Amino acid sequence: MTATNRLYSAHLPRFSVAPMMEWTDRHCRAFHRQLSRHALLYTEMVTTGAVIHGDRQHLLGFSDSEHPIACQLGGSDPQDMAEAARIVADFGYDEVNINVGCPSDRVQSGRFGACLMEEPALVAACVEAMKAAVDIPVTVKCRIGIDDQDPEVALDAMADAVFAAGSDALWVHARKAWLQGLSPKENRDIPPLDYDRVLRLKQRFPEKFIGLNGGLQSLDQAEPYLETLDGLMFGRAAYHTPEILGEVDRRLYGENADNVSPWQAVKAHKAYLAEQLERGVKLAHMTRHMLGLFHGRPGARSWRRILTVEAIKPGAGLDVVDHALAAVSPAGGDLAAAE
Repeated sequence: MTATNRLYSAHLPRFSVAPMMEWTDRHCRAFHRQLSRHALLYTEMVTTGAVIHGDRQHLLGFSDSEHPIACQLGGSDPQDMAEAARIVADFGYDEVNINVGCPSDRVQSGRFGACLMEEPALVAACVEAMKAAVDIPVTVKCRIGIDDQDPEVALDAMADAVFAAGSDALWVHARKAWLQGLSPKENRDIPPLDYDRVLRLKQRFPEKFIGLNGGLQSLDQAEPYLETLDGLMFGRAAYHTPEILGEVDRRLYGENADNVSPWQAVKAHKAYLAEQLERGVKLAHMTRHMLGLFHGRPGARSWRRILTVEAIKPGAGLDVVDHALAAVSPAGGDLAAAE
């Protein structure tokens, strides 16, 4: 790993799971933590207005087992961003991140997300205000540009501004966002990836933490980028094929242990599921994040079908998980044999 800003945190995130709306809720994060002890986990994006005026426990609550954990904020008013950052820090988060990448219409109308690529000075003002308000790291996640912007100019302008304001890290989704003409879903696939642009940015800032996001599918594909960059952020691949996370601690953090297997993760996660069921959480709200765990393995289709069909039934409990696990475990569900 190259020289980087060692003040960023005590757990420099060589690997993180991206903030994803309607996906990376607390139940998703609790499940992902069973696969990796070290990966940095992100909340869904929450707006400053919701944090300041809404149900904070519902929006920001998390369990201690989720550390290290970062909260991503959406907003553009420096005073509100500072106040929201204080609330986030008081909740015990390890990091607060500014969203400068989301391309949705709702986000644009609120003057935050990817449209802020046109206002690096405003993003810098938010960073500065937040740094003055909290002791935890303040980071930024952005695109390489939007619409007709030149990515060489736009990304340099954003990086120059936020690092001068004290940003502890910059995560770059290596695609443009086309706010005119593409839907948010299309913006995740159609604009071409440009990893080389992020590598060039790192050359300008060798001492700063710069992480790569966008289109990363496997550690075999992504790990070579750590020869130059400081961190890898996986999004949809981590969600749809979470077994990837079971490799992270060994391959990226030097853990002297085998990969965490899907079976081990399920076994460890059952205590959390049982606790949440006792609190009245529906099983399907938790198991929907587990559907891709056995992707590509024999029995994966049965695993998904059983969890999808049976977890939504009234009173569904851990027996549903055991039933699904039997479909993918050797010897008719012998968990020890699978490990």
